[in-house]
Amino acid sequence: MSAALKGTEKTSYVTRFGSLDDYEKGGVEIINDDPRHYAFSNVFEVASNSKPYEKVAVGKNLEYVLEAIRAEGASAWRTAAHDEFALVMDGEVEITLVKLEQSPLPPDAEGSVALDGEPEGRRMGRVLARRGHMTLLPAGAAYRFAAERPGVILLQTIAGPDTQFRWAEIAQSL
Repeated sequence: MSAALKGTEKTSYVTRFGSLDDYEKGGVEIINDDPRHYAFSNVFEVASNSKPYEKVAVGKNLEYVLEAIRAEGASAWRTAAHDEFALVMDGEVEITLVKLEQSPLPPDAEGSVALDGEPEGRRMGRVLARRGHMTLLPAGAAYRFAAERPGVILLQTIAGPDTQFRWAEIAQSL
């Protein structure tokens, strides 16, 4: 190789998006830092080992968490005093929304909670979210997920009473 061409080679990268049926467990390559500052888990692996609608934290920043949720069948109705965001990572999930007449939560409540029975309020509609679609779950609204086939939701929220922290089980050990 001539000196003029040296260093001009391009490196190509391929992004592969996984699913519950086909994922490859990745890893973290730490460069010039202490590995104890990092945790890594695979959203699809966590969801494949979870019960339907368990909320397992796979990322945390201050009070905020990313929860991996296995969508399968219908969930209980839930509500939160703050906005949440549901990103469908695999499958197809129907999200039904109801504006509650009265929230059962104080304004400073953290995380979502399950509601007993059907929520009372005005129907806001439904969203049919597929892989890659993100849906806002507004503060003060009730929502229910439903999936005919297993899928995966990544929920951005604030850690709450149902958030499960399983770092020792799910994090890559270095």
